[in-house]
Amino acid sequence: MTSEPVPENSDNQNHHHGHGKASTATLAVGAVGVVFGDIGTSPLYAFRETFASHGDVPGIQVDPVHIFGVLSLVFWSMMIVVTFKYVLTIMKADNKGEGGSLALLALISRTTQGAQWTAPLVLLGVFATALFYGDSMITPAMSVLSATEGLQYIDPGFKRWILPLAVGILFALFALQSRGTHKVGRLFGPIMLVYFATLATLGLMYIVKMPQIVLETINPWNAINFYITDGFRAFVAMGAVVLAVTGAEALYADMGHFGRKPIGLSWLCFVLPALMLNYMGQGAMVLAPGADAAALIKDPFFLMIPDLVRVPVIVLALMATIIASQAVISGAFSLTQQAIQLGFIPRMEIKHTSASAAGQIYIPVINWSLMVMVILLVLFFQSSSNLAAAYGIAVTGAMFIDTILMAAVLIALWKWPMWKAVPLIAVFIVVDMAYFGANLIKVPDGGWVPLVIGLMIFTALTTWSKGRALMRQSMAEGSIPIEIFAKSAHNSASRVPGTAIFMASSSSGVPSALLHNIKHNKVIHERVVILTVQIEDVPVVDPASRCEIQDLGQGFYRLVLRYGFVEEMDVPAALRRAEMCGGPFDMMQTSFFLSRQTLLPSSKPGMAVWREKLFAWMLRNAATAMEFFRLPTNRVVELGSQVEI
Repeated sequence: MTSEPVPENSDNQNHHHGHGKASTATLAVGAVGVVFGDIGTSPLYAFRETFASHGDVPGIQVDPVHIFGVLSLVFWSMMIVVTFKYVLTIMKADNKGEGGSLALLALISRTTQGAQWTAPLVLLGVFATALFYGDSMITPAMSVLSATEGLQYIDPGFKRWILPLAVGILFALFALQSRGTHKVGRLFGPIMLVYFATLATLGLMYIVKMPQIVLETINPWNAINFYITDGFRAFVAMGAVVLAVTGAEALYADMGHFGRKPIGLSWLCFVLPALMLNYMGQGAMVLAPGADAAALIKDPFFLMIPDLVRVPVIVLALMATIIASQAVISGAFSLTQQAIQLGFIPRMEIKHTSASAAGQIYIPVINWSLMVMVILLVLFFQSSSNLAAAYGIAVTGAMFIDTILMAAVLIALWKWPMWKAVPLIAVFIVVDMAYFGANLIKVPDGGWVPLVIGLMIFTALTTWSKGRALMRQSMAEGSIPIEIFAKSAHNSASRVPGTAIFMASSSSGVPSALLHNIKHNKVIHERVVILTVQIEDVPVVDPASRCEIQDLGQGFYRLVLRYGFVEEMDVPAALRRAEMCGGPFDMMQTSFFLSRQTLLPSSKPGMAVWREKLFAWMLRNAATAMEFFRLPTNRVVELGSQVEI
């Protein structure tokens, strides 16, 4: 299954993230702190929620048949979904070391240009991105709320403070994002190592009293027997079992930061055993002779903690949920940066919070939007059990889309024979559809929340992408070839000293800012550079091929700067390294001319009027090219133009 040659070498990891020189062991520890936070906090609520009632469907019985059945389902879900699907298969489909739905989408688009099925796959990839934003709102709410609920086991008086404390922690977490997490992030690995070791220790305390539970857990017949015994109720329970594997997609999304091997190593050798030991320990505690199973199943994780260490373990669990939330928030920032570069989201202000770590970014709009939504979710659902109804559907939807994208990779990119690819894909699709179907049942009880959020974000992403394409098409109609313009302009306008750089979205034709400058100012600078910034379908562009320069004659040049979709764009820095463009660039003698379009919605075919109005609103609120490309503020001139689409 994993021996097939891969076109994009997974071992050639992305050195721009800084893990090229670090040892595998160091990276594995770092991965434990960042990658596994979401899936690592699942024992706080997943086992409990499986036995809870869901809507009109009563909860399953708490007896050996059902305990063993649920544990077997959890174990085999982790093996099939996390280990076989993500660690051993999908993580080999990297885009120059980068992972995640958008990186995979860029890889497929680059290698299958012109294929009829590429467009539907792009829409699926964009929808997976939209679902991720829904998940990034629910994960912090669910994790922090479930951990703060544990405080009531320290002192029952904490119960009335659970909601205010959760809101306070979340507000503080988002408020600290602008300061960066590079220094604090160094503590994430050691804290999560202690946390997972604690999970394993707590589980072993009860497993030693009932060692047969290990064999019962890995026996797949118990999962099958669970279905035979309960039928539909077992199917409904799968909607909660999937909570044990939420966060699996983070392994793939964070691959560019740590590499495939360190993530796989930390999962197989440390995280997976620790998680399963804790789940088995929860089951063994509930089944212990003389135990009050009905009472224990209501909150098995916190009730399994001995009184002697109750306070430090609950505090440790709370710290783990904060770290898990931090990882999701950072992931939302990284995904947004990729989506902006690939043209699915309007330009936004991106702040770099670390001079040494390129991946440490902060996007104010995303941060505060997430904070408002997360706090609203906490206040609306009130408890982690209520929130569990909304949790899972976004994750399972994204996992299902990842399987479809993986099928395209196996067949179209890796050229696997059908007899080999189809059975593997079929297994993953059946499992994904079962989990997604089980979560659809939860739609009336709160599952509609991530679906509505995902649909709204999907509409915004596709509207922006389509609107940009239509706007470029409208601007290209009737444009003058730059070579012809250069000759005529040289003879009809006065030349003035200095350099003028005209930013252009297209690498052909004359930018509207240049036409307006001649129309209103009647002058042309000694050196005129038409500059286009192109985002490639790769994470990082080789610096040697960053610049492409064309001498058009008469003092006119066309310059194309190429960047990868995870790179920082600093146009002045790139210009300082540009050669063969009529001499070096002196920023004090250089003016940047930008065209700022005002959209006029029209009845032209292309987009519905309401989508044109949405696109116009997004265009007005997008960050200017000056901020985005780091242009010197005192050297920028903006010229407006109107465009109909």
